[in-house]
Amino acid sequence: MRQKDPRQHDEKHLAFIRQLPCLVCLDNTGTQAAHIRFSDVRAAKVNPGVGQKPHDRWTVPLCGECHGRQHGGKEHAFWDQAMIDPLFVAMALYLNTGDHDAGVTIIQAQH
Repeated sequence: MRQKDPRQHDEKHLAFIRQLPCLVCLDNTGTQAAHIRFSDVRAAKVNPGVGQKPHDRWTVPLCGECHGRQHGGKEHAFWDQAMIDPLFVAMALYLNTGDHDAGVTIIQAQH
């Protein structure tokens, strides 16, 4: 049986994410750190459950409108429609935390 993995909070990373343009529409005003909630075995990422946030490393920048749409329905459908792999982007951004230019390059490369 697997023990519960306590959420890892990283305010420095969240602040970095909030400085980047929206991953989906590239709006650079009011960006929010959006947690990716679905599970994916490729990245050993497990959905922590209803009402629980994943580790902060699983965040991407989204404007308020796109963030609302991400959580407003089926999350996989939102990302499929955007044709973006949010887990890849989240991992790339986490590896480059604090490097604004690299973060913008990663976001722009998705379009």
